[in-house]
Amino acid sequence: MVLKRVRDFGQRDAPLDFVDVPIPVPQARQVLIAVTACGVCHTELDEIEGRTQPRLPVIPGHQVVGEVVRTGEAVTRFKSGDRVGVAWIFSACGKCRFCQTGRENLCPAFRATGRDADGGYAEYMTAFEDFTYRLPEVFSDVQAAPLLCAGAIGYRSLRLTGLEDGQCLGLTGFGASAHLVLKMVAHRFPRSRVYVFARSARERSFAVEMGAVWAGDTAQMPPEPLDSIIDTTPAWKPVVSALAALKPGGRLVINAIRKETRDVDNLLALDYARHLWMEKEIKSVANVARTDVSEFLDLAAEIPILPVVQTYALSDANRALMELKARKIRGAKVLTLAA
Repeated sequence: MVLKRVRDFGQRDAPLDFVDVPIPVPQARQVLIAVTACGVCHTELDEIEGRTQPRLPVIPGHQVVGEVVRTGEAVTRFKSGDRVGVAWIFSACGKCRFCQTGRENLCPAFRATGRDADGGYAEYMTAFEDFTYRLPEVFSDVQAAPLLCAGAIGYRSLRLTGLEDGQCLGLTGFGASAHLVLKMVAHRFPRSRVYVFARSARERSFAVEMGAVWAGDTAQMPPEPLDSIIDTTPAWKPVVSALAALKPGGRLVINAIRKETRDVDNLLALDYARHLWMEKEIKSVANVARTDVSEFLDLAAEIPILPVVQTYALSDANRALMELKARKIRGAKVLTLAA
């Protein structure tokens, strides 16, 4: 069996190696999944480059689609042949105050797929049945993969903005998650205008094509102040710029697991009067809960949201990651495997 594993933090051009490992055996309450597609996420770059440290060695990938081929002891929700998905949340304790109040994304025992447990850059993986999802038939495997992270985390981010229909939303960065948020806004808040900030002219053009009313560089000010902004970038500079673009009482939601420290001087340039005064708010997004994934899948099927995808063979995972790092993005990147 051929898998991709994170080797170390030093190999920037080809950080993943092919490694032969045994097919994993499902434990109690787990299923064995034959992977057919796995999305490529910026979080994999955060792992590789050391901003969020994975267990090593580890098989990355947390936007996983496949078919159940074997079940462990006490599994009741799935059987062989079921098409399923696995997201960033691999497991949580189920007992702490966060888990008991539906905020398992904040659980101190939170484990992430592809970081703390082997993920989907592989032919097979195991997952707990309670953290595995049935996928609506409206989506192909390739379309379903980015919904499991980019879509679910975008759904949580949009919810945390508190946006109301008719209010203006900004999106900083326009990759996999942001382009799905734009589709959600068009459906749920049809009177709201969406403004996009992105470094790449290609991303800005894509945003307008997808329905944004305006797209500019991350340092530009939009034509009008915004009620809320979702930041999906790895850098600090767009955060500071976004705060300046908010209305009084506006909220910035940061959808990033880590920020790059090389850009920290831009954070230190934050001016209280210009960027934070007038009761502006900053809120971070930490992981996802199972309800984010399941609710978003239902919403995506209802609309339906069909993500724009670029596909790569598993053997091209390093190329997909390097293109993502270089911001060569149009929608979501997905690795495909034979069923």
